[in-house]
Amino acid sequence: MVESEVKNKESFEETLQKLEKSVASLESGEVPLEEALKLFEEGIRLSRDLARKLSDAEKKVKKLTESGSGGFSLEDLDGEEDGD
Repeated sequence: MVESEVKNKESFEETLQKLEKSVASLESGEVPLEEALKLFEEGIRLSRDLARKLSDAEKKVKKLTESGSGGFSLEDLDGEEDGD
């Protein structure tokens, strides 16, 4: 299994925690330049991963509304109704 596949299995919270740790290290000002560049590069990758996860979640989020017949219908957040 390649590294990116392993990292994609991390939860949003795990990835966010890693990003926060990298940012804290960079903000401390006590990290040597070479390590700071690696942390910055990793931070960019983590932030892109988080953005992708949020985008994926947004696509999955549907507004659940109760219909008049007691059933439910799913709507996209942008108001498009599912065709069922």
